[in-house]
Amino acid sequence: MGNFLVWVVWVAAAFACLGSAVAVITFANPFYSALALVGNLGSLAVLYLLLSAEFVAAAQVLVYAGAVMVMFLFVIAYLGGRAETPWAGGPGWQAVAAVGAAGALLVEIVVAVGLKAGGRLSEEADVDAFFGGPHEIGRLFLTDHLLAFEITSIVLLIAAIGGVILGSNARSGPESTGGSPARAGGTRSPAPSISAAQPPGGEAAR
Repeated sequence: MGNFLVWVVWVAAAFACLGSAVAVITFANPFYSALALVGNLGSLAVLYLLLSAEFVAAAQVLVYAGAVMVMFLFVIAYLGGRAETPWAGGPGWQAVAAVGAAGALLVEIVVAVGLKAGGRLSEEADVDAFFGGPHEIGRLFLTDHLLAFEITSIVLLIAAIGGVILGSNARSGPESTGGSPARAGGTRSPAPSISAAQPPGGEAAR
């Protein structure tokens, strides 16, 4: 009965993860996409719990679904929640490149896991008491994966700075300079009329 419940939770979390990931890239409203990303991170936390990685699951909820998503929502609110239709008029080169990169990353992950695991996927692994703990994760971050950890922090910092710069450029438009050029440069003097340009006397002068 316990294994059956584990399988039910695993299947539900897996479908929730896939469905929320598709919703992130298909919603037109960026706020809804951000909320779908929160659901995706929550479903990943459930999968981590099933893998006996309690610390990673807690960090997934507290750090990513909490702090990072607050930053995402702040950037979206700063830029303005403009509804867009990215798939209208056919996919562009950016959409095709994104799908191709995602497919290549999926193939790489499947090949790497298959080569690393080999025939051990059909066997039950022995999990010790230190697996998934803060000490073991910190040791791996600061030894084997230190470069990737620092690059990720730099990328997040660049994304935050870029969001602020884009927001400031979006707000400094023509409206901030005073509207039309006539308003910005003052009122123009009226053009002289034709009658005022004629010499006195009109036809008699000819």
